[in-house]
Amino acid sequence: MALVRKSAESLLADALENRLHKLLEDQARIQFEAGVSDGEVRSWQNSLPAFLGDLVDAGLGHVEVLLEHKLPHSPKRVDVVLCGRNPADGRPSYVLVELKQWSKAEPYGDDLVKIDHYAQPVLHPVEQVRRYCEYLVDSTPALAERPGSVHGVAYLHNAREAGIWRISEYAVDEFGDLYTLDSKSRLTDRLRSVLSEDAATRDGSRQAADEFLGMRHAPSKPLLTAAAKELQEREQFVLLDEQQVAYRLVTKAVEKARASRKQTAVIVLGGPGSGKSVIALSLLGELARQGRTVLHATGSSSFTNTMRKHAGHRNRRVQTMFKYFNDFIDVERFGLDVLICDEAHRIRETSVKRYTPRAVREKARRQIEELIDAARVPVFLLDENQTVRPGEMGSQAEIEAAAEAAGCDVQVVRLGGQFRCGGSEFFDAWVAKLIGVKGTATPWSSLVTRSDDEFVVRSAESPREMESWLLDRQAKSGGTARIAAGYCWRWSDPVTADGTKVLVPDVKIGDWERPWNAKPEQRVPDAPASHFWASDERGFGQVGCIYTAQGFEYDWAGVIFGKDFVWRDDHWEASRRHSHDPAVKKADELHFARLIRNTYKVLLTRGMRGVCVYSEDPETQDHLRAMSA
Repeated sequence: MALVRKSAESLLADALENRLHKLLEDQARIQFEAGVSDGEVRSWQNSLPAFLGDLVDAGLGHVEVLLEHKLPHSPKRVDVVLCGRNPADGRPSYVLVELKQWSKAEPYGDDLVKIDHYAQPVLHPVEQVRRYCEYLVDSTPALAERPGSVHGVAYLHNAREAGIWRISEYAVDEFGDLYTLDSKSRLTDRLRSVLSEDAATRDGSRQAADEFLGMRHAPSKPLLTAAAKELQEREQFVLLDEQQVAYRLVTKAVEKARASRKQTAVIVLGGPGSGKSVIALSLLGELARQGRTVLHATGSSSFTNTMRKHAGHRNRRVQTMFKYFNDFIDVERFGLDVLICDEAHRIRETSVKRYTPRAVREKARRQIEELIDAARVPVFLLDENQTVRPGEMGSQAEIEAAAEAAGCDVQVVRLGGQFRCGGSEFFDAWVAKLIGVKGTATPWSSLVTRSDDEFVVRSAESPREMESWLLDRQAKSGGTARIAAGYCWRWSDPVTADGTKVLVPDVKIGDWERPWNAKPEQRVPDAPASHFWASDERGFGQVGCIYTAQGFEYDWAGVIFGKDFVWRDDHWEASRRHSHDPAVKKADELHFARLIRNTYKVLLTRGMRGVCVYSEDPETQDHLRAMSA
């Protein structure tokens, strides 16, 4: 999906009439349901006329151009995609172009560069476009089957070689090359080598663009399947933009710590599906292969145990790399090179537990201090809107204050976008509005018709209808499906029937009843352990709760709203009386409402391809039906 599609010569005419940036701005407002920044509009005004003029001068005015093209299952957009025919064989040929207004840039080590007016380093433009190409090919079977059909270039149209010569000395390949104002002729030669100059191919260029926009995109690689190869074989993930910046800042901090013995804390902030755990696993695999002492830690039993099972499949050494936050009470200071704290919003006040030995208990400090002291480079990946239990205190402010008090340098990276939920530009924001975090919700269909969004949202009139819809989606489209619910029904221990332990169908709505997933540490035949409810195919048929769903993803999500969170007139109300969560019920009124709201936000954002919602409360169901229409 692109904001604007026309031939290069048509777009240049729009640019020269000073209307191209306005057309893009209007399309962005329609497709994104929001305006764009003044900086982005200025970049269109400054970069596009120059590049389009170069295309037309090169005899490529007939080439079809896609502006601001959205990558599949990703929020990221490529500045320009050129669609044409290869002059050698006449087959479709595509060039991804990243345009930069920079006049000066300095290398920052590895694949980062420093720009004077940017607060933090950014990805090298060649590496940026190379990763876009890799990601596009990885996500598009038709392109993967045609080697040589995709090319990438970065064009710094204001820069002279004297201002950027050190970053221009960078490895290049089919997916990434760098050109400046001084090397404009080499750029046009490069483009003419992969895009035919013959204006008679105008129809062929249009057909190539039609084919490109109509290509089927395979879903992103499931985290758990890729994790095993990531840790045991080779890098499986393509990190984009801020993800790769975060990755490089950590590896750079490791080198700095070894050279100067200076401790650096890296804080990575991002919403659900923004790629935090992908960064964590990529770092874990790469640092381990380098021989660095590195561990991964979370506060989630389900997430840690699932990582041990899948990423450490048949490899006990890999399994030992996954720890809990409370495993670091009495560790040696700086005993690790790197400690990766995933789901850091779940950091608690203290690591002391009921059975913590007295000798260890006496050494305990604040959990955040223990985690910072454990490594020369502690890394914290978090989403402050996923705090769902009292006592969870992981926030940017808390972590930053503790790190600075310990004498650490602190670096913060904010991840943009949504890589779960089909890469939808809108779904995460729609969920935030739906549950009253920010703004007023509008029906999902009003967004879909304007955005051509692939993510599916619908409501069901009963849990039985929801279950049938999920099974139908699995049968027709493949993938995994799960039903999760607010913690509004009691959670019984399994009972023995005919000599066999079975789960109790505690979740009852009308004549429909299903059991919760198995309790931790309680084995039940034919049911996965609670840690593996989201990843084991036997999890369908049980209802998951927030503690087994958080941190995981599945293709199709069913979410049952209980009476702990209901819609009344024009607002949401949280009801302590209908909650069966013993921990959350202890929270004060303000925090209780926030925890319940966060719970449903997490449950709604587990699906990669679609979500179905239902509430047993009639007024709430009416609201969900209207908003999902």
